[in-house]
Amino acid sequence: MKKLLIIYLFIFQATVAQIPCSDGFADEYPCSNYDLMSRIPIAILANTDGNPEGSDVWGWTDTTTGKEYAIAATTNSTAFVDITDPINPVFLGRLDSNAGNNYWRDVKVYNNHAFIVADNVGAHGMQVFDLTKLRGLTSEQSFTSDAIYNTDNLGSCHNIFINEETGIAYLVGCSGFFNQRLYGGGPVFVDITDPKNPKKINHYAAAGYSHDAQVVIYNGPDTAYTDKEIYVGSNETKISILDVTDKNNVIPIAEVDYSQLGYTHQGWFTEDHRYFIVGDELDERDIGVNTRTLVFDFSDLDNPVLSSTYLGTSNAIDHNGYVKGNRYFMANYRAGIRVLDITNISNSTNSMTEVGYFDTYPENDNTAFNGAWSVYPFFDSGNIIINDIEKGLFVVRKSGTLKLNENKMEHRFSIFPNPAIDKTTISANNNLQIHNIEVFSILGQKVFEKKNLNELKYVLKTSLLKTGIYLIKINDQFIQKMIIQ
Repeated sequence: MKKLLIIYLFIFQATVAQIPCSDGFADEYPCSNYDLMSRIPIAILANTDGNPEGSDVWGWTDTTTGKEYAIAATTNSTAFVDITDPINPVFLGRLDSNAGNNYWRDVKVYNNHAFIVADNVGAHGMQVFDLTKLRGLTSEQSFTSDAIYNTDNLGSCHNIFINEETGIAYLVGCSGFFNQRLYGGGPVFVDITDPKNPKKINHYAAAGYSHDAQVVIYNGPDTAYTDKEIYVGSNETKISILDVTDKNNVIPIAEVDYSQLGYTHQGWFTEDHRYFIVGDELDERDIGVNTRTLVFDFSDLDNPVLSSTYLGTSNAIDHNGYVKGNRYFMANYRAGIRVLDITNISNSTNSMTEVGYFDTYPENDNTAFNGAWSVYPFFDSGNIIINDIEKGLFVVRKSGTLKLNENKMEHRFSIFPNPAIDKTTISANNNLQIHNIEVFSILGQKVFEKKNLNELKYVLKTSLLKTGIYLIKINDQFIQKMIIQ
């Protein structure tokens, strides 16, 4: 029982606790300027098949309800979590892999649908899932795909990018049903304007394998390409820039590499489309540099040049990075996520400055493939989601943006005994009264409620609840952990 309680305590602390960053830590996690809202472990997100680990993450905001959802990819499935209340996320269920398990599963969203690919898993295809099925759900469900795209026997793909302005999905690093490379790993153009009926437009092989890509309707300083659909591929040993406005007549624009090249992994435009920020996944390991991020000046798309280089404070490996306003959010594997101010990105030195971080891998910041795989910073609410390989889904926020109740509950209310077996007594102190009581499971699901009590004490029959860890919320604001044995 003692071992079980320790496990429950760990899950509770990681799943539900709202913990501000104080003196450099939020619970066990090193941090600066970012608070922990909640965490859902990988054991909940994934099914039990194989060796469950986390990978990509993306988000969906339901424009009808305003609710926010995390879509967390794992080795064997894709999980859906309602994070509208970031302190009490609700796991809604998962969509299992269409074929096999592997480390690489990627997801993007368009028109209220999720589009999911996986690498090195055989005849998987692209899964399409209607996200509106999540509306109104408050508990775990079992989900199935609404469509599978597998034209030309497309099986596995390393990644997917969706240009939401055009409704075109770009599948990259793809293979056939038997893992034979398709189109040299170059992009496959798929029309998803009718999400449940995706149709191939064409493919492009001449630029070689793309590991990742971003596609924009270009509105940067190079007026020769204004309103053109520009594809920027991170192609292992180079950055490849293509004009893909006409999918049947792709026009190569430029290719660029750089010194001390390890593996050109992923990149993202600044919002003005002038700069492109690139992460090299293997330079830290193979060359021995600290976390290195390269900034390219794309003001002349025909002649892109390296503008500056940022070096981090550790030699952790950089993975996926995204720009929101004047911030660059980097998933930095064992160093968690790092938040960089890019206000001065045009400078040749000191172009980016670290202004915050949340380290999901507290053990160390060494050069290895553990920790934060990806981050999604685009929710309007300020919620930021991180998918960690070993520890699952984190929800964090910039410090101070979600007000905490700093009053200590123990001075106002007490719970005894705790842990409890059959019953526990909730008592009010300091001339207060108990008006309302709510009890939540570790997944944020309400399992008990009592209103209009107006009492000094209340006996809660814990024998009616399953063993485990719960949150008791008193008078709509004071929260206390309770263990039932």
